[in-house]
Amino acid sequence: MTVSPNTKPHYDILDGLRGVAALMVVWFHIFEAYATSHLDQRINHGYLAVDFFFILSGFVIGYAYDDRWSSWKIKDFIKRRLIRLHPMVVMGALIGGVMFYVQGCPVWDVTKVSVYALLGAVLLNALLLPATPGIEIRGLGEMYPLNGPSWSLFFEYLGNLLYAFWIRRLSVRALTLLVIAAGVGLAAFAIGGPYGDICAGFQLTGREFTAGFLRVLFSFSAGLLMFRVFKPIRVKGAFWICSAALVLLFSIPRLGGAEHLWLNGLYDTLCCLVFFPALLYLGASGSCSDRWTHRICRFLGEISYPLYMVHYPFIYLYYAWVKNENLPFAASWPGALAVVVGSILLAYLCLRFYDIPVRKYLAKRFLASSGKL
Repeated sequence: MTVSPNTKPHYDILDGLRGVAALMVVWFHIFEAYATSHLDQRINHGYLAVDFFFILSGFVIGYAYDDRWSSWKIKDFIKRRLIRLHPMVVMGALIGGVMFYVQGCPVWDVTKVSVYALLGAVLLNALLLPATPGIEIRGLGEMYPLNGPSWSLFFEYLGNLLYAFWIRRLSVRALTLLVIAAGVGLAAFAIGGPYGDICAGFQLTGREFTAGFLRVLFSFSAGLLMFRVFKPIRVKGAFWICSAALVLLFSIPRLGGAEHLWLNGLYDTLCCLVFFPALLYLGASGSCSDRWTHRICRFLGEISYPLYMVHYPFIYLYYAWVKNENLPFAASWPGALAVVVGSILLAYLCLRFYDIPVRKYLAKRFLASSGKL
């Protein structure tokens, strides 16, 4: 941890791990272009990064805000979370809208979408209002067809609201019971559900919404519970150990195939209920022992959220290129690398010249004090 004037100590390693997970999400989405389904996708379990984000969020929000409620109202918390998260939601929607008409391919026909429909989709995405399957302009049923990953921000907001209105009031015992109940529900969906995984939540249907809700309810609540009972141990090299473990967990091939879907669901369950809490515990216990590790964690932490929110419009473009040209990965890997590097660069530029200045302005304009966002 590091300490800044007038702030709480900062969990640098958790920031760095968030960045590692965001990078793995980008590679997971790259390989969607070559998969026929989740059964044969390389970097197969990158979708679990969302659950890792949720458990980090629960821990960090508990750490940052649990002790402030004696002098706060719910609106104070909501304003801070909106200022922290929403500028990049808007940026992702705008980038998605600008790039929409150059993303055409046989899987979706962008030429049939009117400018007015596109503008409406940009507005919905910028306001984080989900599109229903009947009005979704890409035709894939996504809640946010211009920037697919916005669906997890929808559930992040929902988790934040649940925390503000209800979960923060729970005792450790009651919170433990909630985590157990949500974990049972998540395991039932993963192991006994129709997918054999929890790669769900991005469509506004009953089954998809249930999956998204269970994912945030368990992981966010588990992260908050871990903060409240956290007792650190001494861990050397925590960032590197946890980073290697995350890369491995996200890269594991699909298990069980189509014949044994439950086996992959069991793996997803173990990741969410066992492995991710263990990595959170190790990461929160460790500290950056040298300046290079500190700098890497700081950089990864700073770009993690902007990277997550700006990369996917370029994934649509890359996907269209691969499909239109019928390219294997061996012939298109330079393009894949360009998407990853370009997304990192764009994320950094958005952070420095848009996200930070906008958040500072909004904090000055709408917050009575400049407390932690």
